[in-house]
Amino acid sequence: MKKQNSVILIGAGNVGFHLGKKLFEEGIIIEQVYSRKITKAKRLSKLINATPTNDFDAISKKGNLYILAIPDSVIGNVAQQLSKVIPPSKLVVHTSGATPSTVLKPYFKNYGIFYPLQTFSIGKAVDFQNIPICVDSNLKKHRIFLEKLGRKISQNVHLINDKERAILHVAAVFVNNFSNNLFTIGEKITEKENLSFDILKPLIQETVDKIIHHSPTKMQTGPAKRGDKNTIDRHLKYLNKNFPEFAMIYKMMTQNINKDI
Repeated sequence: MKKQNSVILIGAGNVGFHLGKKLFEEGIIIEQVYSRKITKAKRLSKLINATPTNDFDAISKKGNLYILAIPDSVIGNVAQQLSKVIPPSKLVVHTSGATPSTVLKPYFKNYGIFYPLQTFSIGKAVDFQNIPICVDSNLKKHRIFLEKLGRKISQNVHLINDKERAILHVAAVFVNNFSNNLFTIGEKITEKENLSFDILKPLIQETVDKIIHHSPTKMQTGPAKRGDKNTIDRHLKYLNKNFPEFAMIYKMMTQNINKDI
């Protein structure tokens, strides 16, 4: 991308931080980084040779692409604000998995999605090469543009519409957010009993490795799968005494695995 084809990145949180760095590493010019917190804008801008700002009125009108890497709850409001600063013909996309692209439609003629389907934390490096990049736009020429941009940072680019992306996001919450919460429960149990959570990590790794090459349905094991009611009762007795808040989760998961229990 040439200088006149620069990106304006709005948001310097988990997604914006990693996405901005990767685009810059692949030769994409990030002209400006906006964040409500100037410290965040400066931190990222320093790494990608961009201009930081926390002044919405100072957002550049010269960008070729505006990426909103911000929480779902504020996408509509930020888009409305942005429409008062830049021309309505600019291409504006957001990075959300759950919010439809049409939230941008009232404010811009050209809008779309650039959604990296991955969990991001600023302190944890990520390998973009195989991260699914889901793109879409209201115009074919912009869909092609966003697909090409996606391929600059990943080999795994998909044209995904709003309905499909919303479904993927539901599934992603189960396999990422909920599973991580279950790991957290395991950690709390081991910590309370002065056991090392590290003992469970090879089991976690094996579980993940299995479903990379096999259907998770076929890989299901455990007392619920076996219908081992004696073990289940012992587990519930322990949980009801020590972690009553987790007992219901245990029951729900057990019943979901084995409807006969």
